[in-house]
Amino acid sequence: MLSAILWALIGGTIIGLLGKWVAPGDRDNIPLWLTIVCGIGGILIGNFLYTIFFKADTNGIDWWRHVWQVAVAAVLVMVAAGATGRSKT
Repeated sequence: MLSAILWALIGGTIIGLLGKWVAPGDRDNIPLWLTIVCGIGGILIGNFLYTIFFKADTNGIDWWRHVWQVAVAAVLVMVAAGATGRSKT
């Protein structure tokens, strides 16, 4: 259980930061904790959507699954940036 939470935080951080990097426009105005939450959401929702449209069991690293996760995280980062409305000033 603890290892699953740890991997969710590590994966959420990586996917969230990649999603923030891929998101169009200026998305640096959301805090790190919200980026991690968007990354965890990207992992969960991206996996769900990927398994709906594609074969879920592959051998080795499934790079397309990660592309879907980053894309969903980028959308979540854009939504979070719009919803929080933090300004840089």
